[in-house]
Amino acid sequence: MLKYTLKRFVMMIATILIIATLTFVLMHSIPGSPFNEERTTNEAIQENLERFYKLDQPLPVQYAYYLKSIVTFDFGPSIKKPNESVNELLARGFPISFELGMTTILVAVISGILLGTFAALRHNGVIDYAAMTFAVFGISIPNFVLATLLIQKLAVDWNILPPATWSSPLHMILPVAALATGPMAIIARLTRSSMLEVLTQDYIKMARAKGLSPFRIIARHALRNALMPVVTIMGTMLAGILTGTFVIEKIFAIPGMGKYFVESINNRDYPVIMGTTVFYSSFLVFMLFLVDIVYGFLDPRIKLHKKEGEA
Repeated sequence: MLKYTLKRFVMMIATILIIATLTFVLMHSIPGSPFNEERTTNEAIQENLERFYKLDQPLPVQYAYYLKSIVTFDFGPSIKKPNESVNELLARGFPISFELGMTTILVAVISGILLGTFAALRHNGVIDYAAMTFAVFGISIPNFVLATLLIQKLAVDWNILPPATWSSPLHMILPVAALATGPMAIIARLTRSSMLEVLTQDYIKMARAKGLSPFRIIARHALRNALMPVVTIMGTMLAGILTGTFVIEKIFAIPGMGKYFVESINNRDYPVIMGTTVFYSSFLVFMLFLVDIVYGFLDPRIKLHKKEGEA
């Protein structure tokens, strides 16, 4: 297991380096300068600004400074907000985005597992058909479309929930619902199909023959094995949810990282773009790394397979 973990860790570092390099190359391949849209025509001021942000240096030198900022986690000041550093923007916006993303994941996982389990236990029944119909709609509707519909109906027409911002638990309901519906539908369908397969296994029949209660059979024996496919897709789903918060944050006017990221792209704010990209990609890659490690602990067949391969 230690060898497996070290291998995944090295792959994680290499992935972050590749993402950082691609971000640097793409940003500097765009023609022009971040200061081209400034109203001032004073070339001396523009040259001083480029010198201050080290944009007058050759690309290899800029790349070296860029890697240094990643290692030291100091991305410098923002171009459009020179009085604020990228680290300050991250410290202000990331906790909100993290809260939104983690709440969404928690709601999606719990609701999806419960929905899929009940659908499997009531196979070909009303609950099964209703759950799968809901899952189809949840997968089919993009989260930004669902967000618009929720705002229009629940906030504007019926005035049940607040439409925007992030100042109370009530403000969390609509954005979390818009983000969690799709992943919840996927988890529900996956849990249902996996649970139906597990319930036909011999060890489940043996547990029933021993007189174990249905709850104990499901909770202790069936659910653990049925959740293996869910754990497998959690890494990709986590990345999708956390990056999808950018769009939802813009729609609901949530002051998270999505706001600063979109503004930085529009303003060509190199430090903010590269800082947020590297920070988010590092966070997501690290979460994928954790998912791989957890999967290795949950499924001993991974370690067994590796030992057989070495033999």
